[in-house]
Amino acid sequence: MFVQESSAKTPRTAEQKAWAIAATVCDPEIPVLTIEDLGILRSVKLFDDGGLVPAVQVTITPTYSGCPAMDAIRDDLKAIFRKEGYPSVYVELVLAPAWTTDWMTDSGKAKLQEYGIAPPSGKAAAGGHSGPIRLKLAVKCPRCSSLNTKELTRFGSTSCKALYVCQDCQEPFDYFKVL
Repeated sequence: MFVQESSAKTPRTAEQKAWAIAATVCDPEIPVLTIEDLGILRSVKLFDDGGLVPAVQVTITPTYSGCPAMDAIRDDLKAIFRKEGYPSVYVELVLAPAWTTDWMTDSGKAKLQEYGIAPPSGKAAAGGHSGPIRLKLAVKCPRCSSLNTKELTRFGSTSCKALYVCQDCQEPFDYFKVL
């Protein structure tokens, strides 16, 4: 289980504390990103299920419906909450509204860049797009910042990434696609 130290201010309410706990869980495929950085952490609620300690309900949205990381994230959420003294943890997976890269935090995008993955650029056409066709823009190399890059394959190490190569430094890199 990957857990990141929370940089947030000290939570004021019990639900804010529970959110802060969930927000430390990292994505198993890109361990420098938390599920909060990715924007897949949707809600954290506490409720009484008859126990001495409130039960926790965490809602997450996968980056795409077949994302294999969801099982690991669910297990990591349950483990971290149990470690923090919450014996009853329920993780709900919701598909609607569909996740979009617009939900990623600026901090998460910066972490991707530092990790060597080009972050998504631009805004997603969530909910459909009407009007002019969007042009394909250059993707900046995360190593040398060159815009002289070329897509090698639309699908990289995961479905949400494409494989690019920088024509200047000759290094291949993943690009986290705008979804």
